[in-house]
Amino acid sequence: MALELDFADKVVVVVGGTSGINRGVAEAYASHGAKVAVASRSQDKVDDTVAALQAAGATQAMGAAFDVRDPQAVADGLAGFHNAFGDFDVLISGAAGNFPALASEMSVNAFKTVIDIDLMGTIHVMKAGYAFLKRPGASIINISAPQAFIPYEGQAHVCAAKAGVDQITRTLSLEWGVEGIRINSVVPGFIDETEGADRLAPTPQARQAVVDSVPLGRMGTKTDMANMCLFLGSDAASYVSGTVINVDGALYQRGSGQFGQQMGAMLRSMSSRG
Repeated sequence: MALELDFADKVVVVVGGTSGINRGVAEAYASHGAKVAVASRSQDKVDDTVAALQAAGATQAMGAAFDVRDPQAVADGLAGFHNAFGDFDVLISGAAGNFPALASEMSVNAFKTVIDIDLMGTIHVMKAGYAFLKRPGASIINISAPQAFIPYEGQAHVCAAKAGVDQITRTLSLEWGVEGIRINSVVPGFIDETEGADRLAPTPQARQAVVDSVPLGRMGTKTDMANMCLFLGSDAASYVSGTVINVDGALYQRGSGQFGQQMGAMLRSMSSRG
């Protein structure tokens, strides 16, 4: 029996939903008839994404430009979505920042920037969205990263931030589960046609090395991530909460592997102490 995913008239909010994986997730919900709202810092990206959501089949689509580091801006933006669409059936938090840097070479402000975007941004979205969640039945999805549980050289800031994101997921599944609210984290693998993939595998040789490292023998797609998010937002996942789910083709069973080593070697070669 085929699983049918019908989000007609469901309200889906995707923070960070104007690019990459998050935009793919937003468009997937739109294609299943949802009312979709997206947010990011760029008004131009918001406008472009809203048009794409409408073309994809969203019942309604809207967007707002705000910075997740600003709790009042997040609160105002989500309140605007709620005023227009009503209670949220699905809330996705996906804003993120990253850059490679050795901890000894990184400024405190640089470290704090990633904490503010990834970790504080997540709790800002959680707290601002809490009052607007459908009870019972709302599903929250945090887009995490393998740095939450795998140490990578040059990624101390991201490792700390994303570990915090997953602990927020686990803790809120306890605190809010009593109200019928589910919350899960999704960890993307090496997803093709994203900025991260282009940066880490810029050549055919590097791309083939990625494919060879994935046990399932291929790079992931935005559709792979979107399908998991559709599942978690649906009634089919009504008893799934407090989990961290990898969509990675089993890649992370190998740990950071050659990419972690290569990043560390590259950063040390560039170090002011080198």
